Amino acid sequence: IAPYVEAFDRLLNGSVAEFLRYSKILEGDVKTHAEMVRAAFQAQRSFLVLASQCQEPQEVRKVTQSFKRQWHLRACFHVYKHGSDEKSPKPGPYVKEMNDAATFYTNRVLKDYKNSDTRHVDWVKSYLNIWSELQAYIKEHHTTGLSWSKTGPVASSVSMRSVLTSGSCLSPPPPPPGPPPILDTETTKEEGTAARSALFAQLNQGEAITKGLRHVSDDQKTHKNPSLRAQGPPVRSPTKSHTPSPTSPKNSPQQSHAPVLELEGKKWRVEYQEDKNDLVINNTELKQVAYIFKCNKSTLQIKGKINSITIDNCKKFGLVFDNVVGIVEVINSRDIQIQVMGKVPTISINKTEGCHIYLSEESLDCEIVSAKSSEMNILIPQDGDYKEFPVPEQFKTAWDGSKLVTEPAEIVG
Repeated sequence: IAPYVEAFDRLLNGSVAEFLRYSKILEGDVKTHAEMVRAAFQAQRSFLVLASQCQEPQEVRKVTQSFKRQWHLRACFHVYKHGSDEKSPKPGPYVKEMNDAATFYTNRVLKDYKNSDTRHVDWVKSYLNIWSELQAYIKEHHTTGLSWSKTGPVASSVSMRSVLTSGSCLSPPPPPPGPPPILDTETTKEEGTAARSALFAQLNQGEAITKGLRHVSDDQKTHKNPSLRAQGPPVRSPTKSHTPSPTSPKNSPQQSHAPVLELEGKKWRVEYQEDKNDLVINNTELKQVAYIFKCNKSTLQIKGKINSITIDNCKKFGLVFDNVVGIVEVINSRDIQIQVMGKVPTISINKTEGCHIYLSEESLDCEIVSAKSSEMNILIPQDGDYKEFPVPEQFKTAWDGSKLVTEPAEIVG
C-alpha cells in the first residue's frame, strides 16, 4: 500500500469516522448525507489505490470530467475535484475554499443550537474537521495534484469508471437542489406558511392577476348611462373587494426582470436573482464596486479585494466576501447574512430588518454604523465558535447641562 493511501486510511478512520458517528446520532437527512460522504471517500480511496498501482492514462481528465458531469452528489464532486480538475492545479486551496463556503452555512447551525443541543455543535465541528484534515493531507502528499505510479500498467478508461463508481454502493435519493439556503427551513413548517405562500403566489402573477376580472363595456357603465342608475340592481359595478388596487399593476412588473450578474465598467451588477445559492464573482480589482439589488433567497461569494459593496432591497440574502477597502452598505433589506473572510473597515446598516454579520479575526476592528434598523447581531469568533452580540436598537438621551448625551438603553422585558 502506497504511503499516501495509508495516510488517507488514517483520515477515514479518524475524522471521517467521527463525522459518521455524530451523523448517525442525528438520524434523518443528516445520516443520509453522511452516507453520501462516506461513499465519496470510499470511491476516492479506490481511486488513490488505482493511481498508486497504475500509470496515468492520457484520457484521465476526460474520464473524470465526464464522470463529474454525471455525478450529482456534491460531497463526491468536491472530493473528486481536488485530484482531477485541470483548472485547479493546486487542490489544497480549493478544499480550503470549499471549507470556507461550508462554514458560512454551518455558522447558522452553531448559532441556533449552541445553547440548546450540543449534538448539532459536535456534528458541525466534526464535519469541518474533515476538510481541515483533508487539506493537510493534500499538502503533504498531493501538493500539485494526484501522483500516479511511474511503473505498472496504464490505467484504462474502463478501470477508471469502475473505480469512480465503486463508492456509490448505496442507491442515492433524488439529488438535492444544492447548498441549503440561509432561509431557516424549520420556519416553512409553521402554520402561517401555507397562507403566505398562497398570497405570494397570487401576487407573483403580475399583470395576470387582473385576468379574472370581467370586462365592462361602455354601454354597461352607470356613469355613462344615467338610465342604468334608475333601473337599480340588474347592472352592478364591481365591489371594492374585487377592485384591483391602483398600485398593484405598478408593483407587478418587477417579476418580469431578467436576473443580472455582469461587470459594467467598474461596477459589478447583481440584480433580480431568485433562489440562487451558487453566485460567485471572481477576478475582482481594487477599483471595482458591487451593487446588489432585489435579490431574494440567494447567496453571493465575492473573491479577492474590492472597493465597496452595496446590498439594496434584498430579502433572505447571504453575502460572503474576502476583503473590502471601503464600506459594505445594507439598505432597505430584510433577513441579511454577511460573512467577512478577510478585512473590512466599515459596515453600514440602514432601514433593514434582520442582519447577521460574521466577522473574521482580521476584521474585529470593523465599525458598524446603523440607523432605522432592527434585529441586528454581530457574531465574533471565539475558541473555534461564534459568540453573538446584539446591536442596540433603543437609546436614551439626556441633557447633562451643556450637551445632549445619548447611550444605549437596556430593554426591560
